[in-house]
Amino acid sequence: MTQNSREGILFVVSAPSGAGKTSLVKALLKADPAIRLSVSYTTRTPRPGETDGRDYHFVNHAQFDKMLADSEFLEHAEVYGNFYGTSKSVISRELHAGHDLLLEIDWQGASQVRAHFPHCASIFILPPSFAALRTRLSGRGQDSDEVIERRLAAAAHDVAHADAFDYIIVNDDFDHALQDLVAITRSTRLETARQLTRHAALFEEFRRI
Repeated sequence: MTQNSREGILFVVSAPSGAGKTSLVKALLKADPAIRLSVSYTTRTPRPGETDGRDYHFVNHAQFDKMLADSEFLEHAEVYGNFYGTSKSVISRELHAGHDLLLEIDWQGASQVRAHFPHCASIFILPPSFAALRTRLSGRGQDSDEVIERRLAAAAHDVAHADAFDYIIVNDDFDHALQDLVAITRSTRLETARQLTRHAALFEEFRRI
């Protein structure tokens, strides 16, 4: 059975802002090139170093509203005054082609995705402490004090939804957290239901004996 003859796996990764989610995801994609990153749409302004089409599809509010009205999003959410959304058609097409995909979205979006893809593997990244989260947000130098306080206030609300995810990783040591993330993706591929489909010919061979 070839790679494209099976359904791809959808990985969903969420975290409070500043927990290190983006850095972990980038390291995972480098360690496992078979996983593709799903590029979301957003109305927020690009940050330094971000590229349209690679990090996000940056659109204005009018464009986002039109896509929403046309039911083009699998999930969408408002985060700190900005809107984010995932293309429904792109996700379905990639999974049906046998490609493993990763969505880097907030807990609201993750909840919507699980409703459509209940067999996805969902992962929540936790910072080691509230104090560490404050230090990370301040150290980025990207947000005003007011925005940082708003993100910190939202973090507790985000963490309250961690129990809805399949896996929880505490990002205290980056290398260790990355190993945990890689272990999750590998073990998900080895689940019995997926292996029965992927190696159907092999199981049939033994059944004929």
